Amino acid sequence: MGPLPYVRSYYAASAHPGPTRPRLEGALECDVCVVGGGIAGCSAALHLAERGFKVVLLEQHRIGWGASGRSGAQAIFGVAAGQTKLTRLIGADGARAVWDVSVEGLTLMRELIGRFSIDCDWVAGYLLAAVKERHLRELEDELAELREHYGYSSMRYVPREELRSLLATERYPGALHDTNSGHLHPLNYTLGLAAAGESLGVRIFEDSRARGFLADGSGGVRVPAPGGEVRARHLVLCGNVYLGDTAPQLASKIMAVATYIVATDPLGEARARGLIANNAAVSDMNWVLDYFRRSADHRLLFGGRVNYSGLRSFDAPAATRARMLAVFPQLRDVRVEYAWGGEVDITLNRAPHFGRLAPNVYFLQGFSGHGIALTGIAGKLIAEAVSGTAGRFDVFARIPHRNFPGGAALRRPALVLAMLYYRLRDLL
Repeated sequence: MGPLPYVRSYYAASAHPGPTRPRLEGALECDVCVVGGGIAGCSAALHLAERGFKVVLLEQHRIGWGASGRSGAQAIFGVAAGQTKLTRLIGADGARAVWDVSVEGLTLMRELIGRFSIDCDWVAGYLLAAVKERHLRELEDELAELREHYGYSSMRYVPREELRSLLATERYPGALHDTNSGHLHPLNYTLGLAAAGESLGVRIFEDSRARGFLADGSGGVRVPAPGGEVRARHLVLCGNVYLGDTAPQLASKIMAVATYIVATDPLGEARARGLIANNAAVSDMNWVLDYFRRSADHRLLFGGRVNYSGLRSFDAPAATRARMLAVFPQLRDVRVEYAWGGEVDITLNRAPHFGRLAPNVYFLQGFSGHGIALTGIAGKLIAEAVSGTAGRFDVFARIPHRNFPGGAALRRPALVLAMLYYRLRDLL
């Protein structure tokens, strides 16, 4: 059958040429087998190889084929659950440790880009924009908490008048601006991580879906694939919603949510700069949020809808363009050249889900939309844990996660009803 091609996206069209990796054929032995060729898997493989492990990475399709190569590409601080919820779940010390890892993730990302010369259009700057007056109070509270409790000093409040000079829209009454966060070309970043891993000895196989795993009788694991098998001392699962029957015991803790992005025709530098003067990534504060940014070739990339129903009848490109025009009505004359979607994984509490299925079988999933920076540092935590220093990994593993309610038949309708409630809150 062969691997599925990349979806027709702006990222795929502007990706740097890279090798097509071979399909796994026959049996291989290694120290660590990594399943999943997104940012998490590629980072885990790279950091394991740096520590001297012999690593094999299996990807079902192509490197960066899933969420890592299609996303809104905003690299931001924290986790989707927020620090207040994390404190309730694992205590103040645990929440602080998670926060520190998330901020280190931004530093690590920039270090990897520099060290391995990854050409991925990194731009610093992120605006978290209020849509209504209630959001302004929430922004003030968040700014105070992050400064006072976490010593985070790279963020400041931007009032309406200044924000209007940065964003050519009347929609937002205020925002927080973070100079530590930013945005990049996610597929080129993922491809760069894969190439960096290969330079350190990682062997990558595409068109090689892992078909489960089983103990080999000597303390290791066997990972069968259509063309062969990998035998390893450790296994790292980084497939998220695409794992499916490879690790069915993980599926109940996450749900696939479809999200959509459009990319305009090139606007020209002056017109693009007129929309977002400081070239920051922007996200609003609604539960069903809009997020957008400029591309390196002066397009507007706008994501503005999620589909929890699983139905294919929804006209995502038209709906996303309509949301773009609600923010920037001056783009009514501009054509959308690319429109694409993909599935991201969310957990019930929106906290990341890390852990072990066996002493030597690790997993990373549930990034809930905060994956660009956090997946990279998560791969480093895996390498630490496999090497015997699991303290930071185990803080994340302590976060409790419940199954989505309703089982396979009712979990999605239940989530749709919940999302209708939050959407009504946005509108009101």
